[in-house]
Amino acid sequence: MNRTRIKCCGMTRVEDARLAAELGADAIGVVITARSKRRVDLPQARAIVAAMPPFVTTVALLMDDSAETVRAVIEQVRPDLLQFHGSESDAWCAQFGRPYLKAVAMGEGAAALPRLREYPRAVGLLLDGHGLGEPGGSGKAFDWSLMPTELPQPLLLAGGLHAGNVGEAIRLARPWAVDVASGIEASPGIKDPERMADFIAAVRAADRA
Repeated sequence: MNRTRIKCCGMTRVEDARLAAELGADAIGVVITARSKRRVDLPQARAIVAAMPPFVTTVALLMDDSAETVRAVIEQVRPDLLQFHGSESDAWCAQFGRPYLKAVAMGEGAAALPRLREYPRAVGLLLDGHGLGEPGGSGKAFDWSLMPTELPQPLLLAGGLHAGNVGEAIRLARPWAVDVASGIEASPGIKDPERMADFIAAVRAADRA
């Protein structure tokens, strides 16, 4: 059985992140960039990351933030992965010597596909449904049939996913992982336990299909 990994992003509370881990999420994300409505400060992010059990990957999301901000996140939060969501180049992302994910805005459809080849040093590429220059977590989906199959890095699917459509998304796109934020929330940054459980159960059901 192929197992689709699950990242629950936009965590703002320790209890939500712990529940995601208990339910079987493979990774949780905290958003540092000031451009997001799910932003947490460094002490909040550190508390969430520190609360995670072994084998749950922690990811810190940034978007066109300064190098000084990124270094502060590395030093104070100590996430397993960095995730860059803006116009950062491969060289800029790689300068910190830490494994990173690069998000690519897929809102313009096939025209965005060439950008996927611009980040050879990324450990994974996250294809999100928002437009170029917009922050993630928009709840917008893109045409999942555009998901490429020939790239060397693992591909993460994001944008508009929820328990009702993630099975179809996995069937069409066959991603390495799915990334969800708004689809498991009661309000921005506040996770809904039932929606989170339903989402993870739907991913597992799709893997068994």
